[in-house]
Amino acid sequence: MDLSVKIRDEIIKDVKVRIFDECFPRIRQCVDLIDENQLWHRPNENSNSIGNLILHLCGNIRQYIVSGIGGAKDVRERHLEFSEPGPLSHDHLNNLMKDLLKDVSNVLEKIKAEDLILIKEVQGFTMSVTSILIHVTEHLSYHTGQIAFYTKQIKDVDLKFYGDMDLDVRSVE
Repeated sequence: MDLSVKIRDEIIKDVKVRIFDECFPRIRQCVDLIDENQLWHRPNENSNSIGNLILHLCGNIRQYIVSGIGGAKDVRERHLEFSEPGPLSHDHLNNLMKDLLKDVSNVLEKIKAEDLILIKEVQGFTMSVTSILIHVTEHLSYHTGQIAFYTKQIKDVDLKFYGDMDLDVRSVE
């Protein structure tokens, strides 16, 4: 197998793990723990609700991956992600995430090794497909952490993202 294909496979595999196996299941776990008022509560004027963060993530990922890489029409209205006062139901947000993940999966499956170096224009930025994938992964992780922090703060729960894993194991040299 060509080295560039192996690199592509590794990048796509890791992006999928972060999006499908880590971040979105963690977000859904948080959403399932809180009621509608908590979902849309803003701690202060300069903070976003968990609901707004979910709308923002769906808009960002759809714009960058589905439109930016996949070529779908860019219909994002970013300001509405933050101005939505809610309440939009848990089901509505879960369906938005579910539809997004299906569309993202379809785009990721079609990326070829040579596509990783293609240059795209997204949200006023000029980026390679690889850079878009890195941006989406780190941006999603950042806001997933905010959602987890806020959920822990209002519910006083251990989210057990790593279950019973021993995370004190040292790296092998």
